[in-house]
Amino acid sequence: MKKHSALVLKILTGFAVLAILICAACTGIGYIQYRAYIQKQYNDTAYQIAETFRGYFEEEELERYIHMAAQYKAGAIPKETLEREMASGRYQELREQMDRLREHMGANDIYLAQLDIQEMYDFYVASLDESPAGVSESARNWNPMTYIMDSYAEPYEFGDMGGLNPVYIKEAVALARSGERSDSYFISKSAYGYNTSAILPIMLEGSTAAVVGVEIPMATLQKTLSDYVSHSVLSMLVVTVLCLAVYVHILYRSIIAPINLIAAEASSFVKEENQVSAELQKIRTGDEIQTLSETLLKMEQDINHYIDNLTKVTAEKERISAELNVATQIQADMLPRIFPAFPDRQEFDIFATMNPAKEVGGDFYDFFLTDPDHLALVVADVSGKGIPAALFMVISKTLIKNQAQMGDSPKEILRAVNDQLCENNEAEMFVTVWLGILEISTGVLTAVNAGHEYPIMRKAGGAYELLDDPHGFVMGVMPGMQYQEYEIEMHRGDSIYVYSDGAPDAVNLQEEQFERERLLASLNQVPDALPEELLRQVKGDIDRFVGDAAQFDDITMLCMRYCGE
Repeated sequence: MKKHSALVLKILTGFAVLAILICAACTGIGYIQYRAYIQKQYNDTAYQIAETFRGYFEEEELERYIHMAAQYKAGAIPKETLEREMASGRYQELREQMDRLREHMGANDIYLAQLDIQEMYDFYVASLDESPAGVSESARNWNPMTYIMDSYAEPYEFGDMGGLNPVYIKEAVALARSGERSDSYFISKSAYGYNTSAILPIMLEGSTAAVVGVEIPMATLQKTLSDYVSHSVLSMLVVTVLCLAVYVHILYRSIIAPINLIAAEASSFVKEENQVSAELQKIRTGDEIQTLSETLLKMEQDINHYIDNLTKVTAEKERISAELNVATQIQADMLPRIFPAFPDRQEFDIFATMNPAKEVGGDFYDFFLTDPDHLALVVADVSGKGIPAALFMVISKTLIKNQAQMGDSPKEILRAVNDQLCENNEAEMFVTVWLGILEISTGVLTAVNAGHEYPIMRKAGGAYELLDDPHGFVMGVMPGMQYQEYEIEMHRGDSIYVYSDGAPDAVNLQEEQFERERLLASLNQVPDALPEELLRQVKGDIDRFVGDAAQFDDITMLCMRYCGE
């Protein structure tokens, strides 16, 4: 039950996290859009105020004020001229209208100022090349505006110099060049809260000559946004809790309860010794839960069928295993395994091993006397593995031994056996063979190679070396094949080592092969060792190289040392 509760907790946690993320996303998007809407409203109001103030002026007097400010900045007229104008009735009337407009609309500041476009543009270009510290230093002396009229709490007088916020320099340059209001909002934060500014350009003789600026506080912005966020979160929280309650009820009836039933019936199937449950057929949810229950029901039925079949297969497998053990023993008994093989013969010492990759293998070795003065040596490798290779191995070994005991030469033996193997070989199997017949009295070894591995020779006192002998075609494929013999003169202490490809082709876990170079190195570690000790040394080196990798091919080795009479 704890596991089922954990499943419910995970699903509910996932749903709650998803709901929180959706709520946060919706609230965030709404916050951004609502904030932009309010800012636009404030900004539009600021521009309306600017347009209203602009309408207070006659065109002629507005142009006159702008020219006077420009002349004063250029030093063409004295300060007294401006002061006389400020004392005039018309200037005072406009100033009073501006103050009433500011108070009525709740603005922080309304001003009219002549604008030096060239100075503003030069500052903009210079700021692109200066460091941040340099820009800040330039901003202290940047005064492109000459005030004409101002209604701030501490207003600028006619002729006072001032500057725009350098943060808005790019937008200000674009505004001055185009003569149209900016699409961007000029928003700043001060001790009085958020403020938005409107900068309305005034065209004179085809270019921007002055600006009307209005700054109004966005007093309700923070409170409105806070109320919006709190109301949104609270509403979404209530909706989420209600949806979660409904979801839990539906979840339990449609998912959790059927899953609990499936789990209980699965456990009952085990406890009741594979008795198929009828309760699973009652689940009718029409979704994946029903599919799961039907699948479990079919699985229970299949398990019972499988157990019945497994009982029969196990009995059959045990019978086959017993027969394979007998076959393994029979194959092992076919190979000479008693050593020393010829205890009464001191002219030679011989030892051989065969390690099959499966229960039975396709490799074989053999050695036998064809007469008192001739010793036959055979190492062969049948294609494939397992029982088919073992059967072909039995046939090949029997035919070779029977033909050799008739006194034929090695090449005649392989020619005759090849023709016999080709008869009715519908399985298209083949065998590689190395056959040598040693004349014991003289030490002359007459050998023939039918597609087998190169033998390895060692002269007394020397090292083991690969013997590049002539190769004939494999046996069992094409009748009428001719094979080439060669002779080796062996002297006292000489040795010959013959093997199947399972030795050099042995592979470790890194898929590296043992290869002939390692095989020669292993032989030459104990070159003076007797054949039995030598083969154990090589097999040990191969086993250490292979490690935990599975043996994939039979490994057969034969070594004969000639001692002479």
